[in-house]
Amino acid sequence: MNNIRAERVGEQMKQEIMDIVNNKVKDPRVGFLTITDVELTNDLSQAKVYLTVLGNDKEVDNTFKALHKATGFIKSELGSRMRLRIIPELTFEYDESIEYGNKIERMIQELHKNDK
Repeated sequence: MNNIRAERVGEQMKQEIMDIVNNKVKDPRVGFLTITDVELTNDLSQAKVYLTVLGNDKEVDNTFKALHKATGFIKSELGSRMRLRIIPELTFEYDESIEYGNKIERMIQELHKNDK
Protein backbone atom coordinates (compact mmCIF):
# COMPACT_ATOMS: atom_id res chain seq x y z
CA MET A 1 0.00 0.00 0.00
CA ASN A 2 2.81 2.43 0.82
CA ASN A 3 4.48 1.70 -2.52
CA ILE A 4 1.45 3.02 -4.37
CA ARG A 5 1.47 6.20 -2.31
CA ALA A 6 5.22 6.63 -2.83
CA GLU A 7 4.73 6.30 -6.59
CA ARG A 8 1.89 8.83 -6.63
CA VAL A 9 3.82 11.31 -4.51
CA GLY A 10 6.89 10.73 -6.69
CA GLU A 11 4.95 11.55 -9.85
CA GLN A 12 3.60 14.73 -8.30
CA MET A 13 7.07 15.66 -7.06
CA LYS A 14 8.48 15.14 -10.54
CA GLN A 15 6.02 17.64 -12.00
CA GLU A 16 6.50 20.15 -9.19
CA ILE A 17 10.31 19.98 -9.28
CA MET A 18 10.30 20.50 -13.06
CA ASP A 19 8.09 23.56 -12.62
CA ILE A 20 10.26 24.92 -9.81
CA VAL A 21 13.51 24.41 -11.72
CA ASN A 22 12.13 25.89 -14.94
CA ASN A 23 10.32 28.87 -13.43
CA LYS A 24 11.77 29.67 -10.01
CA VAL A 25 15.45 28.71 -9.98
CA LYS A 26 17.32 31.64 -11.48
CA ASP A 27 20.82 30.13 -11.51
CA PRO A 28 22.24 30.49 -15.05
CA ARG A 29 24.25 27.28 -14.62
CA VAL A 30 21.07 25.21 -14.78
CA GLY A 31 20.94 23.90 -18.31
CA PHE A 32 18.15 22.28 -20.25
CA LEU A 33 17.17 19.32 -18.12
CA THR A 34 14.46 16.71 -17.98
CA ILE A 35 13.47 14.90 -14.83
CA THR A 36 12.93 11.29 -15.82
CA ASP A 37 11.95 9.77 -12.48
CA VAL A 38 11.64 10.37 -8.76
CA GLU A 39 12.11 7.38 -6.47
CA LEU A 40 10.87 7.75 -2.92
CA THR A 41 11.46 5.52 0.04
CA ASN A 42 8.31 3.98 1.54
CA ASP A 43 8.40 6.40 4.48
CA LEU A 44 8.78 9.36 2.06
CA SER A 45 11.90 10.61 3.84
CA GLN A 46 14.35 10.29 0.93
CA ALA A 47 13.86 11.10 -2.74
CA LYS A 48 16.22 10.32 -5.60
CA VAL A 49 15.56 12.64 -8.52
CA TYR A 50 16.84 11.18 -11.78
CA LEU A 51 17.45 13.64 -14.57
CA THR A 52 19.11 14.07 -17.92
CA VAL A 53 20.82 17.23 -19.11
CA LEU A 54 21.20 18.32 -22.70
CA GLY A 55 24.77 19.38 -23.30
CA ASN A 56 28.37 18.40 -22.81
CA ASP A 57 30.01 17.11 -19.62
CA LYS A 58 30.83 20.61 -18.38
CA GLU A 59 27.21 21.73 -18.72
CA VAL A 60 26.04 18.58 -16.93
CA ASP A 61 28.50 19.22 -14.10
CA ASN A 62 27.46 22.88 -13.82
CA THR A 63 23.79 21.92 -13.74
CA PHE A 64 24.37 19.46 -10.90
CA LYS A 65 26.36 22.05 -8.95
CA ALA A 66 23.54 24.57 -9.36
CA LEU A 67 20.90 22.03 -8.34
CA HIS A 68 22.92 21.01 -5.31
CA LYS A 69 23.14 24.66 -4.28
CA ALA A 70 19.40 25.18 -4.86
CA THR A 71 18.29 22.01 -3.05
CA GLY A 72 17.11 23.92 0.02
CA PHE A 73 15.11 26.36 -2.09
CA ILE A 74 13.55 23.53 -4.12
CA LYS A 75 12.66 21.69 -0.93
CA SER A 76 11.02 24.77 0.59
CA GLU A 77 9.04 25.37 -2.60
CA LEU A 78 7.90 21.74 -2.54
CA GLY A 79 6.79 22.26 1.05
CA SER A 80 4.53 25.12 0.04
CA ARG A 81 3.10 23.25 -2.96
CA MET A 82 2.57 19.75 -1.57
CA ARG A 83 0.67 18.59 1.47
CA LEU A 84 3.23 16.37 3.12
CA ARG A 85 4.09 16.20 6.78
CA ILE A 86 7.78 15.84 5.98
CA ILE A 87 9.35 16.99 2.72
CA PRO A 88 11.87 14.35 1.60
CA GLU A 89 15.60 14.96 1.41
CA LEU A 90 16.43 15.42 -2.27
CA THR A 91 19.30 13.70 -4.04
CA PHE A 92 19.91 14.51 -7.69
CA GLU A 93 21.37 11.75 -9.86
CA TYR A 94 22.17 11.56 -13.55
CA ASP A 95 19.93 9.12 -15.43
CA GLU A 96 22.09 7.05 -17.74
CA SER A 97 19.21 4.97 -19.11
CA ILE A 98 18.67 7.35 -22.06
CA GLU A 99 22.31 7.07 -23.14
CA TYR A 100 22.19 3.31 -22.66
CA GLY A 101 19.06 3.09 -24.81
CA ASN A 102 20.72 5.16 -27.53
CA LYS A 103 23.77 2.89 -27.43
CA ILE A 104 21.59 -0.21 -27.85
CA GLU A 105 19.72 1.49 -30.70
CA ARG A 106 23.00 2.24 -32.50
CA MET A 107 24.12 -1.36 -32.05
CA ILE A 108 20.86 -2.67 -33.52
CA GLN A 109 21.16 -0.30 -36.48
CA GLU A 110 24.73 -1.50 -37.07
CA LEU A 111 23.55 -5.11 -37.08
CA HIS A 112 20.81 -4.31 -39.59
CA LYS A 113 23.28 -2.40 -41.74
CA ASN A 114 25.66 -5.37 -41.74
CA ASP A 115 22.85 -7.80 -42.66
CA LYS A 116 22.13 -5.98 -45.92
